[in-house]
Amino acid sequence: MVFPVSAALLDSLVLSVVSREDTYGYKITQEIREAMEMSESTLYPVLRRLLKGGFLESYDREYMGRNRRYYKITDAGREQLNSYQAEWDLYKTKIDKLLIFNNENGSENI
Repeated sequence: MVFPVSAALLDSLVLSVVSREDTYGYKITQEIREAMEMSESTLYPVLRRLLKGGFLESYDREYMGRNRRYYKITDAGREQLNSYQAEWDLYKTKIDKLLIFNNENGSENI
């Protein structure tokens, strides 16, 4: 992706994935990779930040003889995700308006 990725964008993507179901780090990374490149080494600081902020909770569950850490969104996390979604909608609308405006006038895309 040529556009910069902010901490808020990463937080919102992780919260969005976890809001659908309790899940674990590797699976979160794989889902986010459908939209943008992300490594597990990038994910874990995001998870720690969201845990520390009270937006996620974690618990361990056995899987094939090993413990796997799962993440669950909290009520505060759902509120934060709603806030991020509202901000994204506003941001996207403004950017789309500029890109579409330029495209309709025969200008090259930005």
